Amino acid sequence: MLEAAPSPVAASVELPGGTFLMGSDSHYVEERPAHPVHVPPFTMDATCVTNAAFAAFVSATGYRTVAERPLDPAQYPGARPEMLNPGSLVFHMTDGPVDTADYRNWWSWVPGACWRHPEGPGSGVAYRADHPVVQVAFEDAATYAAWAGKALPTEAEWEYAARGGLDGAEFPWGDDLAPGGEHRANTWQGPFPWRNFAADGFAGTSPVRSFPPNGYGLFEMCGNVWEWTTDWFAPRHAPDAAAPTCCGAGRGPTLEGSFDPAQPAIRIPRKVVKGGSFLCAPSYCRRYRPAARHAQMIDSGMSHIGFRCVTRHTATTGEQP
Repeated sequence: MLEAAPSPVAASVELPGGTFLMGSDSHYVEERPAHPVHVPPFTMDATCVTNAAFAAFVSATGYRTVAERPLDPAQYPGARPEMLNPGSLVFHMTDGPVDTADYRNWWSWVPGACWRHPEGPGSGVAYRADHPVVQVAFEDAATYAAWAGKALPTEAEWEYAARGGLDGAEFPWGDDLAPGGEHRANTWQGPFPWRNFAADGFAGTSPVRSFPPNGYGLFEMCGNVWEWTTDWFAPRHAPDAAAPTCCGAGRGPTLEGSFDPAQPAIRIPRKVVKGGSFLCAPSYCRRYRPAARHAQMIDSGMSHIGFRCVTRHTATTGEQP
């Protein structure tokens, strides 16, 4: 049984707020256009929510995560019956080079996989109490945040915080991925997805606070695990993004626009996740940067997605629930 830490809720950091340059015109198309955004002051957890903290929440509430409940067959037309059992998506390293255009080569639906058993039955988190909780869907993260008296960040809040005051820098610590040969984040070193040299010291998730904090005192804002935000995904930032706005309020993406056009039969909306993970490699996914963003179906947890929480000091910041 996982022992909760004496103080399982992450320490928080006060952020001053301000205007920053969100997005990037130099990387993936979904990060464009770079545009100024204003973020009011807020407080953010210094680390991702850990397994110990999530265990304390489950113990106090009896909550069952999405991965621990049977799937609704109406939402997954054509799915095989065994795919509707409680479970989640688990990463597995391949035996050799594969077609990286097909994520099914390294992701598998594993019945029984959940936050308690991140890689499926037989795995556990007893020795990972201080690692980020994973296999949490958006509903799970939002429910935890509400229980803690907090909220999930907007995409703008998250990116502002991740930059640590280095506006326009590629990484939270500057423009070099490994300055002086020192790894500053838990990412993938080697040819993805079949060989990870783990030069940063970790082949999977790492404990929180394993790497130096950014300029705001926040840990692992890039690498380790992707993090949920409240924004619906759109393939680009809004076309009128050149005008400074407050967290995208009033012109943000919509639920309807977040559906995956490549899978029209699956009507599951997608939220933005940020920060990249231990699976991000220069040869495949250079998304361990504040500007990087990715779409994630709200019903799906995975081996490399977690979250952290915020507390706001103003009535509204453009959050899109």
